[in-house]
Amino acid sequence: MQSRGAPRSWAGLSAARSCLLLLLIHMSAHVEARGPHGGRAQSRRAQQLLAQQERVDGAESFPLDFTAVEGNMDNFMVQIKNLAQSLYPCSAQKLEQDMKLHFLKNVTVTCNDGSSAGYYIKESKGSKRWLLFLEGGWYCFNRQTCDSRYETTRRLMSSTMWPQTKTGTGILSPQPEENPHWWNANVVFIPYCSSDVWSGATPKTNHSHYAFMGSLIIREVVNELLTKGLENAKVLLLAGSSAGGTGVLLNVDHVAEQLESQGHRGVQVRGLVDSGWFLDNKQYKFTDCLDTISCAPTEAIKRGIRYWGGLVPESCRQAHVGEEWNCFFGYKVFPTLKSPVFVVQWLFDEAQLTADNVHLTGQPVNEGQWRYIQNLGQELRRTLREVPAMFSPACLSHELITRTYWTDVQVKGTSLPRALHCWDRSLQDSNHVNGSKHRLRPHRTPPARGCPLHLMDSCPWPHCNPSCPTIRDQLTGQEMSVIQSLKHMGFDVHKMAQQQGMDPKELLGMLSNGS
Repeated sequence: MQSRGAPRSWAGLSAARSCLLLLLIHMSAHVEARGPHGGRAQSRRAQQLLAQQERVDGAESFPLDFTAVEGNMDNFMVQIKNLAQSLYPCSAQKLEQDMKLHFLKNVTVTCNDGSSAGYYIKESKGSKRWLLFLEGGWYCFNRQTCDSRYETTRRLMSSTMWPQTKTGTGILSPQPEENPHWWNANVVFIPYCSSDVWSGATPKTNHSHYAFMGSLIIREVVNELLTKGLENAKVLLLAGSSAGGTGVLLNVDHVAEQLESQGHRGVQVRGLVDSGWFLDNKQYKFTDCLDTISCAPTEAIKRGIRYWGGLVPESCRQAHVGEEWNCFFGYKVFPTLKSPVFVVQWLFDEAQLTADNVHLTGQPVNEGQWRYIQNLGQELRRTLREVPAMFSPACLSHELITRTYWTDVQVKGTSLPRALHCWDRSLQDSNHVNGSKHRLRPHRTPPARGCPLHLMDSCPWPHCNPSCPTIRDQLTGQEMSVIQSLKHMGFDVHKMAQQQGMDPKELLGMLSNGS
């Protein structure tokens, strides 16, 4: 029996469709006035869609082609706002913006403490693009460090206190001004509650105090999403930040193989790694492995992979038999992956520095620390050199894609959203279809004109890029300029200028301009 709310819901859906169709016509007319070739095609397409809407009011979705307005996105956003305000059905309808919590139906796949794992989702009916985001948050690697983690950051080990809704920011935002290319995708946020860098497959038993099921959580979420429209998707972007970024490297091929094995060969699976490209380098100051923060990453992962029962990509496992811990480090696992992956990595990552026992606590760094920081940037550059699609600013920071300012940071004049859009277009051109024999990542091909994919700052110091996020003095809370922050970290302008054979004023000018 049909509920009484159904006609109203259907009317609201029809109104939303009508508004979007009118928006496309309005957009097309605007583009036609500015571009004689693309505009007329857009206008004809919009009229055809409107005629189709009149004939078949029950159509589930329709395509939107934004290619014609790529070069004028700011003006396009203004047009959207003006049109929405002028159309009563659009302005009267409240669209759901937040992601809603769903616990997994399979109750055997759990968080560390045995509570139900789950995910947040904001569906976008009609969109065939899905964005699955893996949350980050370090890890624990034995009973002592996990007990400590449970006492201090329980939300990363248990779902008992999770809120019912979550608001997406950055690439998870539903606002086109903040998220110009993925705002209308189906967005899924998977909270991190397994403490295993998304690698574990070990349940909680009478003999083990915690479950480590990060890899299985991803598998179960994908299975449930197949009943919500993922089976009809064209693109699945598995993204993550920090430990979630490393989790993408460990799981992107697993997800592709999972969909392929279930017959969903038309879904293009891709990875987006944010601040998860860690180095297994030597620490600045060696310490005993007593806690998560001070323990060297290599030693922590070696202990952790045994404790978690961690899984790694099969091709990487075969390359490092008996030393599977190597697969947790980006530059070692990346060459073995089949799925396309875009890497976002600060050259001077704060989490990497913390793991290397370089603690920037408000006091100027000494000369040894300064040299170590510079060498870290050079090491990262070397490991990223052969990554075809990447965005690496010379900034001292950690995580980017979920920050509200993620559109502001640029490398060589290109923002991260623009670079990701270029990558998306290049993959469409290459026709990467999941499940086909051509799923291997391609050899690097020249990017389209004005659409760079390999973006890395060349300046050698932290925050020498003027678009870096603002640094604040940890004692006073005041914002610092690029030059102030460099001096604060022990940068000697006169000494460095002498080494470069430059006048100190000239060097200061270059730093101010980000050269």
